[in-house]
Amino acid sequence: MSLGLIGKKLGMTKVYTDKGDAVAVTVVDVSGNTLVQVKRSDGKDKYSAVQVGYGDQNKPERVTKPLLGHFKKHGVEKPKRIVKEFRFASDDQLPAPDAKIDASLFSAGQIVDVIGTTKGKGFQGVVKRHNFSGQPATHGHMMHRRSGSIGCRLTPGLVWKNQKMPGHDGVSRRTTQNLVVVQSRPEEGVLLIKGAVPGNTGSIVVVRPGKKAVAKK
Repeated sequence: MSLGLIGKKLGMTKVYTDKGDAVAVTVVDVSGNTLVQVKRSDGKDKYSAVQVGYGDQNKPERVTKPLLGHFKKHGVEKPKRIVKEFRFASDDQLPAPDAKIDASLFSAGQIVDVIGTTKGKGFQGVVKRHNFSGQPATHGHMMHRRSGSIGCRLTPGLVWKNQKMPGHDGVSRRTTQNLVVVQSRPEEGVLLIKGAVPGNTGSIVVVRPGKKAVAKK
């Protein structure tokens, strides 16, 4: 994995290309990312990684004492609300401990993956939750959007595990892969990413270089 950024989804808008084509983009605020700790494989941690913090916690009493000590040890002025770790294959790829990380980490046209938590939809039936086709809607049929039979009294005489049934939908960690960075604006601290990303407006997302990068037109 390469170094990524933590951000906040601000919503969607559209920008225009040089040819005048409108492109729908998601605006992600990545300002305020701070390098908290660099871990080296030849050190105490025995693996290569970088800890990144996002969002100042203005009330230190809401942070545990071990975390306060961790931030103080690594010279972080204000405790961070969110801390994520990005692992590296070797120490040679690690950034300098005092490196500044911002939107310039990504460039226009770069392929990225965005990780977020999907919107919650509450209790849903099988048609919306699992994309079932539903049952006949005419000729006196009385089960239109229900799942139908889920088992049988004969052998094996039980309902199999993982049977798709109604239940809570959404609030799941999801990764949208191979999205394109349309614009990178370090001076404004935002990334404009083509298409939709998981989560509500205001939710936290992680932007990382694409693991399965496929060139897009």
